[in-house]
Amino acid sequence: MRNRFAETVYRLGQEDPRICVIVADISPAGSIEKFRTEFPDRFINTGVAEQVMIGMAAGMAQRGLRPFAYTIATFALYRPFEMVRNDLAYQSLPVTVVGIGGGVVYSTLGGTHHAQEDIAVASAIPGMTVISPCDPLEVEYATEYCATQSQGPVYLRLGKAGEPVLTEDAVEPFEVGKARYIRRGRDICIMSYGMTMKQAMDVGGELEKQGHSVSILCVHTLKPLDTAKIAEALGDHDHVVIIEETSPHGGLGGLVKQVAFDEKADCEIHAFSLKDEFIHVYGSHQALLAAHGLSTDAILEKIHARIGKD
Repeated sequence: MRNRFAETVYRLGQEDPRICVIVADISPAGSIEKFRTEFPDRFINTGVAEQVMIGMAAGMAQRGLRPFAYTIATFALYRPFEMVRNDLAYQSLPVTVVGIGGGVVYSTLGGTHHAQEDIAVASAIPGMTVISPCDPLEVEYATEYCATQSQGPVYLRLGKAGEPVLTEDAVEPFEVGKARYIRRGRDICIMSYGMTMKQAMDVGGELEKQGHSVSILCVHTLKPLDTAKIAEALGDHDHVVIIEETSPHGGLGGLVKQVAFDEKADCEIHAFSLKDEFIHVYGSHQALLAAHGLSTDAILEKIHARIGKD
């Protein structure tokens, strides 16, 4: 994801002189390095000074530029939170805060680098749009949107690198603010976004082998939430499964349940997320997910307990 983001920003920077990049203690590589080399007046590394990064982005936006503030998610959002809230959101400035490594992607670096609650934190800020693309194609679309929109700040939550393309054959197009079906089924709807979309599709594939007809709904925009599409999905399926790599508080699971209550939906809802705790496990990304109960096998076991296994 981050590679496609860098490539897209580089391409957009060639076309639009307003595009600029501010990073905080990130070593430029790949297309970001090309951006820095070709457009040195539009690239700044503030070092370990994330508050400065956000304040500088605000000033650039007030001058008519289109800044991307880019670093690891915990340092892009948590450390400069006051500046994100007051400098960007309070003034409705079109700055994109790019958080790399959402969830527990930076597994081996420990809790200081785990962005477990970033969706909830960013969504709580008035006027902040929250987008979490699920693959490189969605990253490109989302970055193009961020480079041209004028409505206010965006939190763009990305993974790390190496994520597969999942949406090339999606049955619906990408549009910010609109959930979209990757594929349509009849019985079970699996909703996900970001890095867990691959896992959602794996779970869906196993359920289909057992005779279930499965829809995959990508809710890439968490705010503003496409409540109409979610309500439609709740009405069209007997079971709805939500899989997300974020805190159980303030994530998609709770939002879907709120829509279900408002709509008086009678489907069953099964929500899977990270646990509400810091888990002191050292290992791979998959090991961290398993410790949080987010392995594919654990999810399938709980789904089978609720809906049965053919």
